[in-house]
Amino acid sequence: MLWPTRSDNWREAARPAQRAFAAVAHAIADFEPVTVGVPARVFDEARLALQPRIRVLRLESDDAWMRDVGPTCVMDKIGRVRGVDWEFNAWGGLNGGLYFPWDRDALVARRVLRIEALARYRAPLVCEGGAIHSDGEGTLLVTEQCLLNPNRNPELSRQEIEEWLCEYTGAEKIIWLGKGIYQDETDGHVDNLVCFARPGEVILQACSDRRDPQFRISEDAYRRLSLARDAQGRRLRIHRLPLPGPLYQSEYEARGVVTNVGPNVGRLGPMSVSGMRRQSGQRLAASYVNFYIANGGVVMPLLDPRWDERVRKMLSRCFPGRRVVGVPAREILLGGGNIHCITQQIPANRVASPD
Repeated sequence: MLWPTRSDNWREAARPAQRAFAAVAHAIADFEPVTVGVPARVFDEARLALQPRIRVLRLESDDAWMRDVGPTCVMDKIGRVRGVDWEFNAWGGLNGGLYFPWDRDALVARRVLRIEALARYRAPLVCEGGAIHSDGEGTLLVTEQCLLNPNRNPELSRQEIEEWLCEYTGAEKIIWLGKGIYQDETDGHVDNLVCFARPGEVILQACSDRRDPQFRISEDAYRRLSLARDAQGRRLRIHRLPLPGPLYQSEYEARGVVTNVGPNVGRLGPMSVSGMRRQSGQRLAASYVNFYIANGGVVMPLLDPRWDERVRKMLSRCFPGRRVVGVPAREILLGGGNIHCITQQIPANRVASPD
């Protein structure tokens, strides 16, 4: 995980977000070791906010989305782990990206791999960890809205993007969905819409209100998933979760965000601006699918009291043998993502890498 600090994304100098991030870290630490990367200037206060069992390291970043800027790990048949370091351009670069510069974020993956003593593959493809979801048996879920967006890899065709994804992840089959969650500022990351519970089984963020823009998006995803076969030739079993909300940013929450003032201001002068919008009444890209699967557990976002407990029970049925824990996550949602977005798992390396 990374520690949030941007005052142009997180309200009230990121204090509420930091409390939410700490709660997520502590919940995951009940199941597996957790490391949080923290900018040097706030290291001491982060160390105090996190329990002693959390490993806290100095690690500079531009924001706190470890899923997207951290390494995507792959494992070979003998249990040797290596990390894929995607090219990162802040979800669109100068053509709709969310902030500039993003040079510190672009270095996070290689620094994490160095810390964990894992070999690194540098992929020649703009991609984020939240843009792909794997079943671990050769199948990737992606969205056209994100990976075919001209602000990612405009020089590459759909087929070429597939080839690079397969080359660097070991995947054999790409299942293309259409759009992601309505108003998702990452251009429709798949991890906010659908994920694998296990090979052959997916969990979809559904919507039952035909008047809601999310309805057509989720129904299109359901249709595509129903018609698809995975890399092993299986049809997919699909579980649907109810949609939280719709949820909107309040005037009070929006007032706490400082427009266009992030940690990069002063580093590159007037170009250090934010493309993020935090306005009163803005619809939030809320999804219950944005959870983290831990060793023996699932840490899910609590977003809507009308649905939280029902969703927890549904996830418990989807993950028998895992304990499902809910963490209040509205503050994370206000920043543009949720629990899956702020975490990135590193598999245990069962064999020492020769290089």
